[in-house]
Amino acid sequence: MSNSCKIYGIGVGPGDSDLLTVRAVNILKEVDVVFAASSSKNDFSHSLKIASEFIRDDCEVVRLGYPMTRDKAVLQAAWEKNCEIALELLAEGRTGAFLTLGDPLIYSTFGYMMQTMNRLYPEVEFEVVPGITSYQAAAAKSRQVLVESGQNLLLTSGVADPEMFRETLNSVDNAVILKAYRNFPELRRTAEELDGMDVKFYTRLGLEGEAVYDNIADVPEKTHYLSLMLLTSRKE
Repeated sequence: MSNSCKIYGIGVGPGDSDLLTVRAVNILKEVDVVFAASSSKNDFSHSLKIASEFIRDDCEVVRLGYPMTRDKAVLQAAWEKNCEIALELLAEGRTGAFLTLGDPLIYSTFGYMMQTMNRLYPEVEFEVVPGITSYQAAAAKSRQVLVESGQNLLLTSGVADPEMFRETLNSVDNAVILKAYRNFPELRRTAEELDGMDVKFYTRLGLEGEAVYDNIADVPEKTHYLSLMLLTSRKE
């Protein structure tokens, strides 16, 4: 493998293709290989669909399958296997781009790949191209200020222990809960019990089926994977 092997981690944003940065688009026009993460059960990739119009026709596109499991051993094996696949395709100094929804360093499969590659093949060079996050897009859609003055903002995941939210959310000014599809009934109950906070729910931002709920009680019991909640302090 050539020492000039390089991988760009590219955030493609939450859903609208015109939210890709100029830098992301320019890199996609130049790289030799584009990698897109997908479930090991199918080869569909949201990030690839968003970025597809900016990828050259002669660019090689490779879907890397990742199992939807929390088994660390199974995940580790998948990360290592996909690193090997990427290295084989990037031999002789070719460049690659790994696509990810939102930003590459926030709850992203790219983060695991980069850390695994750094551990096994430290000679591989990485460059991260930041992307617009889903919660930035959500705040923009609602014209909701996320933080001001001396306020703080909690960024957390719906995959975390629901019991943790009751203590944590009462001690912050504003909060973002990504992956709000997981444990949603518990998250909704917790949100309804909070005093002095407005709660908004967003799903599939920038994609077909986009929905915004100003009332958490109106959200269907079963929510989409691409969902988040914004909790903000109510103005006096």
